[in-house]
Amino acid sequence: MRSSHPRSAAVAALVATALATGLLTGSAGAAEGTASAEPVRIHDIQGTTRTSPLSGKQVADVEGIVTGVRAYGSRGFWMQDPDADDDGATSEGIFVFTSSVPSVAVGDAVKVSGTVGEYVPGGLASGNQSMTQISRPAVTVVSSGNALPAPTPVNEYTVPAEYAPAGDPAAAGSINGLALEPSRYALDHYESLEGMNVRIGTSRVVGATDAYAGLWVSVKGWENPTRRGGTLYGSYASQNTGRLQIQQLAPLAQQPFPVADVGDKLTGPTEGPLDFNQFGGYTLVARTLGTVKAGTLAPEKTKAQAADELAVATYNVENLDPGDPQTKFDALAKAVVENLASPDVVALEEIQDDNGTKNDGTVSAEQTLTKFTAAITAAGGPAYQWRYISPQDNKDGGQPGGNIRQVFLFNPARVSFTERAPGDAVTGTGVVAENGKAALTHSPGRIAPADPAWDDSRKPLAGEFVFRGKKVFVVANHFGSKGGDEGLTSHHQPPVRSSEARRLLQAQAVNGFVKEILAVDAKANVLVLGDINDFEFSATTQALADGGALHPAILSLPKSERYSYVYQGNSQVLDQILTSPAIKKFTYDSVHINAEFAAQNSDHDPQVLRFRP
Repeated sequence: MRSSHPRSAAVAALVATALATGLLTGSAGAAEGTASAEPVRIHDIQGTTRTSPLSGKQVADVEGIVTGVRAYGSRGFWMQDPDADDDGATSEGIFVFTSSVPSVAVGDAVKVSGTVGEYVPGGLASGNQSMTQISRPAVTVVSSGNALPAPTPVNEYTVPAEYAPAGDPAAAGSINGLALEPSRYALDHYESLEGMNVRIGTSRVVGATDAYAGLWVSVKGWENPTRRGGTLYGSYASQNTGRLQIQQLAPLAQQPFPVADVGDKLTGPTEGPLDFNQFGGYTLVARTLGTVKAGTLAPEKTKAQAADELAVATYNVENLDPGDPQTKFDALAKAVVENLASPDVVALEEIQDDNGTKNDGTVSAEQTLTKFTAAITAAGGPAYQWRYISPQDNKDGGQPGGNIRQVFLFNPARVSFTERAPGDAVTGTGVVAENGKAALTHSPGRIAPADPAWDDSRKPLAGEFVFRGKKVFVVANHFGSKGGDEGLTSHHQPPVRSSEARRLLQAQAVNGFVKEILAVDAKANVLVLGDINDFEFSATTQALADGGALHPAILSLPKSERYSYVYQGNSQVLDQILTSPAIKKFTYDSVHINAEFAAQNSDHDPQVLRFRP
């Protein structure tokens, strides 16, 4: 399990820094430890805001019943006062960070003395909310075998529909200092239960089991459901309040974590302390874990294109390199053939160079593509050819040494590629008129590689294709990632999405290039596709479509099918295909084969568009 807490010395330093910068209440001097005048209760420590009024202070003989023990990773235990006050905003539970294996057991009645602190998972720059805890504890076990405080139910009736209050403008948009309103806002409700023993009943799985032994459920069965059982993130205001991450207290060696896919159900009671970590925020760390009841979800298969239809797809193959096991190549190849019906053109993202992350200056991807296309042929697919432009070494982002790039695969039996003075990593392609039609100066070619928008990022790959005598321009993209954006549970509301600025510039560059093509030939067939790394309702997508130059084809789908990725239980759009005005009739499919499943060949779902040029 991922660690949620640093060493106690780091906690003290972090508290002092947070207090000094005004993130937390209190003063920097208090972080050094000023003894409180009298013993306090847990709800006194938690207070009625997100940060403790006693942060940085010493407390003595705080009483509680141990409700959960974590003997690995971030070691410590949760305790809860069985005698709650009458204020719904004050939590009765708290985490005690011991750093070493705790010497207490569930059901122990304890007295704890130590330092109250606010730990920010991921650090202050992450924007995450803080978690109130007691560190450097002295623990006395008073008695054992006590009944646990009754779990607080978390369900569709208790969790409010509104997600979070608006941040305080005077505090840079932070909600840290606002009084909690747990009956009005979901984030406030969860915060009022921080560290407490909570329980959920049978809930649908909306985020598959991940590599860190966690999954996501929704306690609201009706909230923005997708057609296949997930929860749709359809706007910045539809954060989905019922989402909750589930992990377990038991070590994996003792109790393997269940494997679940979207659409399954976690049945029966799941009960344990409510934690907060940097990988999703509020997390029920189960002392008692429900049972997974498998659903009927299966990978989708798209319809094959008709003889007179051009099928174009985009697929992020997640850092594919020759060192990956043959099973990965075979699985991806099988998906291209069986699930995508062997599209005529496939834009691939995250094709790495011939030795993957070995950082030795290699930039060619010939071995990667030879191995992949051979696997496709072996799976019964066409003998794809490919075109790409090798990046400059370590200039396009991604894993160091991996040199990811976009690649065109095309089936020469169905479509031809028009070669025009192939470009290089630093030479941009342009648009010229040729017999009254638009043409590229370099095909394949990169779009404005010297533009600062593409610094340390993948440059778009443009190419000309001909299908049944008709020219089609295809632009393959892999925009900048969302790395650095604050999570939905940020103490800033709305969260800061700093990565959008880069993608907005990238979208404007691609939009401008498409407008150059359309200025020469307004009826040109242009497809812009790839891992756009942004939502269909985002400013990025709006910038791509600016002036009517492009249309997001995914909008043709019912809302319940508009997603290509599942993140923290939210089914959302990252991968897109956009069409120029000449492409009026088409069929579109987001082919759900990866994102909803614990067993994945990639974390993205491919997209396919079919049309008659």
